[in-house]
Amino acid sequence: MSVVLIVEDELLELEFLKAIVAEELLPTDKIITCESGTQAVKMAKRCRPDIIVMDILLPEMDGLQALQEIRKFLPQACVMILSACSDFSYAQTAIHLRVQEYLLKPVKPSVFKKVFHDLLTSVAACQVHADEEIVEQETNQIYAIEKSLKYIHDNFKQKLPLQLVSSNVFLNPQYFSRIFKKEVGVTYIDYVNKLKIDHACKLLETTSYPAYRISSECGFTDPSYFNRVFVQQMNMTPKAYRRKHLSDSENKG
Repeated sequence: MSVVLIVEDELLELEFLKAIVAEELLPTDKIITCESGTQAVKMAKRCRPDIIVMDILLPEMDGLQALQEIRKFLPQACVMILSACSDFSYAQTAIHLRVQEYLLKPVKPSVFKKVFHDLLTSVAACQVHADEEIVEQETNQIYAIEKSLKYIHDNFKQKLPLQLVSSNVFLNPQYFSRIFKKEVGVTYIDYVNKLKIDHACKLLETTSYPAYRISSECGFTDPSYFNRVFVQQMNMTPKAYRRKHLSDSENKG
C-alpha cells in the first residue's frame, strides 16, 4: 500500500491534484491532504506517506520549512515540489532536501501525471526491494539459529558462553541473543542449561559419579551454580534426584 500526502492551500488546485493522483493509485492506496506546512508535518508524522506533493507558499510554515522537519523522520519519502516560485534559491534548498521533482505552476495535467507515475513506480520498486531484504534477513537469521543449535548440541557438555556460539555464526552477541529468543522461544542460557541438566539427570541415573564430577561433565565450572540450576529446573537437588530414581527403580523391580 502506498500513502500519498498532498499539501496545497488552493482548494481548486488541491482537488485537481487529488483527482489525477487518484487515477494512478490502487484501491488499497491512500490519499491524505492538508492546507498548511504545520499540518503537513503533523500528517506526515502520523501517516508516514511514501510520496509527498508539496506547494512552497503555504500558511503557517512554508513548504520547504515543513519538508526540512519531515526529513528528520521520513528521510526516504519521495517528494515533488509544485510552486509558482522560480527563484533559484528555492530550487537549491529543494535539492539539499533531496526533492525528486520540482515543477513550476501552472503545470499541465499530462506532465504532472507522468512525473507522479514515475515517482509511484520508484516507490513500488523500493518497497519490493525492502520486502526482499526483509525475507533475506529472516532466512539468514533462521539459518544462523539452525547452525548455532547444531553447534550447541555438539558442544553443550563443555563451557559454552554465548559469545563463543554467536562468533561461530558471525553475529554480534547482543543481536544473536535477541534473535535466538525470538526464533527458539527461550533465552540462550535457559536452552543450554536445559540440555546440561537433562544430561546431568542421565548421569545421575546411570553412574555413581559425585555431584561435583557430574557438574564438570556437563560443562559447569562451579558446582554450586550447577546445584542451583538443577534445583531451579528439577525442583530438587541432584542428590535427591538420584535417591528418587533409585527408589522408583526398586519399586518397579
